Amino acid sequence: MNIFLTGYRGTGKTTVASILGEQLGWSSLDSDATIQQRAEKTIAEIFASEGETAFRDWETSIITDLAAHDNLVIALGGGAILREQNRNVIASRGKTVWLRADADTIHQRVSADKITVEQRPNLTTGGGLSEIREVLAEREPIYRQCADVSVDTEGKTPSSVAEEIIRLLNLEPTG
Repeated sequence: MNIFLTGYRGTGKTTVASILGEQLGWSSLDSDATIQQRAEKTIAEIFASEGETAFRDWETSIITDLAAHDNLVIALGGGAILREQNRNVIASRGKTVWLRADADTIHQRVSADKITVEQRPNLTTGGGLSEIREVLAEREPIYRQCADVSVDTEGKTPSSVAEEIIRLLNLEPTG
């Protein structure tokens, strides 16, 4: 079994994955970081030079690869659940946890994260808070459909979010 963390960028997936992996004695990986490592490009560079479809192909390949292992906590890119093939792989190989936050909180977190600003492309022509609201409206039904459990990250530390996931999934921490 694996644990897949899904949700919009800025909801804490990568940080929570690391803490959750530590608490369970499992490895943790970020699918976007793995793509960038293997492609030797940032996500923004992949989008610019190869297009979104090529990025989504990379994403599917990486998710399929990572999901073949056991006892991994995998922080998924925010759009990973858009492809049915990815949803099927994820559902067959573990539990999916949807990390949530409201659009204003996400905007504050993303704006403060220099790495996200530099390495992630805008998903709409407008960018910013309007983009977050637009993309959340499109993706929330899919996040909801995929999630075995959902955790609101508003006002919580990454450690408390990890503890809540362990409790909701009835897992035993080792650390």
